[in-house]
Amino acid sequence: MNISSYIDHTVLKPTTTHMDVKKICEEAVQYGFAAVCIPPTLLTIGRRELSIAFESSITPKDEDCVERSPLVKVATVIGFPFGYSVPKAKLAETDQALTDGADELDVVINLIAVKDGDWSFLADEIGLIADTIHARGKVIKVIIESGILTDEEIIRCCELYSQAGVDFVKTSTGYAERGATPEAVRLMRQHLPPGIKIKASGGIRTYAFARQLIEAGADRLGCSASVAIVTQR
Repeated sequence: MNISSYIDHTVLKPTTTHMDVKKICEEAVQYGFAAVCIPPTLLTIGRRELSIAFESSITPKDEDCVERSPLVKVATVIGFPFGYSVPKAKLAETDQALTDGADELDVVINLIAVKDGDWSFLADEIGLIADTIHARGKVIKVIIESGILTDEEIIRCCELYSQAGVDFVKTSTGYAERGATPEAVRLMRQHLPPGIKIKASGGIRTYAFARQLIEAGADRLGCSASVAIVTQR
């Protein structure tokens, strides 16, 4: 299994620096990760550093046989990490992230609305944001924070966000007390159509656990311990 191709190499700590972003961009190119996931305010830096790392990786032998653009995508987060920003604020974040070059946007849903059973609010919110992202040809991943939801709430989220046509449903932000689990991924896979993918994140630190999540149905993994994971075998 080429586990590198599943990984969104992630740095989202509140003290993230330019040098942190430079490092993960270089590692993403070196190991062939799917994406880097970085704070919204560092998107322009991330795109630049990713391009520099990609160009530096090309040898004269490669130049005629590779597409001259980074294969690694640039992802960021919206409404992170708690999800209770008002929809207009999330939409403003989305517009700015798209302007700054995000390829993929991981959007935290409003968990207050989930716990209150306000599914109409959630449908309106995601419709507004998903339409904006898809109009620009980009990818939306919704973060449902599965570790603090009941099975019934997870299933209802899968139904709602399937209807909204999102690209991925993602387990976790990594900031809740419980992150990704194989059980949650399997439940999501059972209740999502085949065309909607799953991103597992939160607490993924070993190759063995990463593989368990993939075998449960995850299509993408959000990891900060990415290099350790791919070099453990």
